[in-house]
Amino acid sequence: MTINPIRTVTVGLGTRAYDILIGKGLIDRAGTEIQARLPGIRVAIITDENVAAAGHLTRLQASLDASGIGHAALTLPAGEKTKSFDHLQQTVGAILDARLERGDAVVALGGGVIGDLAGFAAGIVRRGMHFIQIPTSLLAQVDSSVGGKTGINTAQGKNLVGVFQQPRLVLADTSALDTLSEREFRAGYAEVAKYGLIDKPDFFSWLEANWRDIFAGGPARTEAIAASCQAKADVVARDEFETGDRALLNLGHTFGHALESATNYDSARLVHGEGVAIGMALAHRFSARLNQASYDDAIRVEAHLKAVGLPTTLSDVPGGLPDAEKLLSYIAQDKKVQRGALTFILTRGIGQSFIAKDVPASEVLAFLRDGLAGR
Repeated sequence: MTINPIRTVTVGLGTRAYDILIGKGLIDRAGTEIQARLPGIRVAIITDENVAAAGHLTRLQASLDASGIGHAALTLPAGEKTKSFDHLQQTVGAILDARLERGDAVVALGGGVIGDLAGFAAGIVRRGMHFIQIPTSLLAQVDSSVGGKTGINTAQGKNLVGVFQQPRLVLADTSALDTLSEREFRAGYAEVAKYGLIDKPDFFSWLEANWRDIFAGGPARTEAIAASCQAKADVVARDEFETGDRALLNLGHTFGHALESATNYDSARLVHGEGVAIGMALAHRFSARLNQASYDDAIRVEAHLKAVGLPTTLSDVPGGLPDAEKLLSYIAQDKKVQRGALTFILTRGIGQSFIAKDVPASEVLAFLRDGLAGR
C-alpha cells in the first residue's frame, strides 16, 4: 500500500459530495481547508472538556484566526450522557447567541458524542446550517463522522431522536489519536474491525496481522482509517438514508445499544465501542446458534477482539446487567425494528453479514438468558 501524508476519501453524493481528509496536523490546517470550501463563513465550535484540555480547541482556534474565520466556542461535559435534550438545547442556544446565520457552519471538534450532538443542532438551527466534522477519536474518525447520521439518546434508547445532516468536510487528524487513552483507542478499533466483518474478509485478515502496528501508530494506522472511511463512504453513497444495505453498518449495534441503555450510558462501565465489540461477538454466536454460520468463525472473531483487549461477553460488563426480558425490551426499541418485528444484522461467516428480518423474540430471549448465565 502507498503511504501518502494526507489521504482523501470522497463521499459521492452528487452535488452534496464531500471529502474526508486523513493525516497528521489537519487541525492546524482546518482554517485553510474550510476557507477553500466555504469562503467568508463564521463558525460555532462545539467540543468537550477532555478535547479542550488536550489542546485541540486552542489549535483549531489558532488555525481559524490565521484564516480570518470568526468563531465562537461551546465546551460541554465529556461522555455519552451529553447526548441529551438538555445539552441539545444548550448547544442550539449557544449557536443562536453567537448570531450565526444559515450560511455559517457548526464545527464538531470531538468524538462521536460531540459529532452526533453538534450535527443534530446544525440540522435544526435555522432549518439547517453547514456542518463540519473534526473527529478526535478513532471511533469518530472511522464511523460516526462519516455519513450524516446525528442524534441524541433518550430514556427509551440510544439515537432515537435525530436527523440526517451530511457534513461539508471531515478532517480526521491522526495526531489527535495520540492523546486518547488506551481504552478509548481500543473502543474505536471495534468499528474498524466491523468493516472487515461486514463484507471485507481480506481486510479482517489484514487487521489480524497488523493490529499491533495500528495501535502503535505506525503506517498501518492511516491505512486502516482510510480503508474504513472508504468502506463507509461506499455504503453511504449507495444508501444515504438507510433504506437498504446501509443497515449492515449496524453489525453488533443492536446488542451493543441495548447494553448501553442497560448501563444507563455510564462510560465508567461501558463505552460505545465496547458495546459494539460485545455485540459483534454476540451476533456471530447468535448466527451460529441459528445454524447460519460456523462456531469456528464466531470463535475467531472473539479471539481477535480479545487479543486487542476488547470485551466479548455479557459477563464482561462490570456491575451486572438486568434480566434477559429487560435487555430484550431495549432491543425492541432499536431503530431497525419495523412494525414490531425484530431485525438483526447476522452473518454467514466472516465478511458475510446480512439483514435478518422477523427474528423470533423467543430465540433472542433464550440466547440472552444463556449469555447471562455464562453459557
